[in-house]
Amino acid sequence: MPQDHDSHLGLSHDLSRLHQQAFERRTALRWLLGAGAGAMGMSGCGGGGSAAASTTSSSGSSSSSDTTGSTSTSSSSCSLIPSETEGPYPGDGSNNGASGSVANALALSGIVRSDIRASIAGATGVATGVPLQVIIELVNTNASCADLSGYAVYLWHCDAEGRYSMYSSGATAENYLRGVQATGSDGTAVFQTIYPGCYAGRVPHIHFEIYRSTTTATNWNNKLRTSQMCFPADVSSAVYATSGYGSSAANNAAIGLATDGIFSDGYATQIATVTGSASAGYVARLKVGIAA
Repeated sequence: MPQDHDSHLGLSHDLSRLHQQAFERRTALRWLLGAGAGAMGMSGCGGGGSAAASTTSSSGSSSSSDTTGSTSTSSSSCSLIPSETEGPYPGDGSNNGASGSVANALALSGIVRSDIRASIAGATGVATGVPLQVIIELVNTNASCADLSGYAVYLWHCDAEGRYSMYSSGATAENYLRGVQATGSDGTAVFQTIYPGCYAGRVPHIHFEIYRSTTTATNWNNKLRTSQMCFPADVSSAVYATSGYGSSAANNAAIGLATDGIFSDGYATQIATVTGSASAGYVARLKVGIAA
């Protein structure tokens, strides 16, 4: 059930990673303050609890959503995306799935794809929900925000009921809502998916890992960065007012970005710019900076 996602393995795994990341961010912040305005790299990691704080390495502005539900935009700057936990359900070869065997969707035939709504490699399930197109623009924070082409993005998230394929009860035989896309000449990777559900203890979110190429996107050991994307609260509320999302509306009303265990320390570079409607579907865009 969705409420189990942040108990036992999920909660202990995430809490340990959060403690480690909090230490790393505090260390980076102290280094940044000592180095002065010329410091690069960790300037976009957003520590100290201010959701809107983001030092940029190029022109542009950033804004963030508040807990009242107002829509806001993602950072238009070139900042290093914070490193976040992959959570207990990555399916990238780093842990076991529900069957006890290593869960590695990256090894599946057909995993390099844009439309991730259907299962592949013999599995037949199809995830349904409000249509969502996710556009990730990958840029190099070490090269004046130049677009990074030929890299790969592995993206995954829960279904409308808050279940993760390969792990959650009722979805262990499926591998939907997981896929890899190479970035084009403009640095973008585009995924066709559904708006994720909201399970107890987390705001709606999408996980992703960055790889140097699709040929190296076969195992978690090769990843360059792991992070998560979040959404404006009013968009989530509109989605969860539609049918098929189970207890997502109640779960979403019980938490906000300021109290979420991942985003409470800052999310200005992780909140997507979202356009569209619940009836027609949405487009979510996020600029992701890495030090390439």
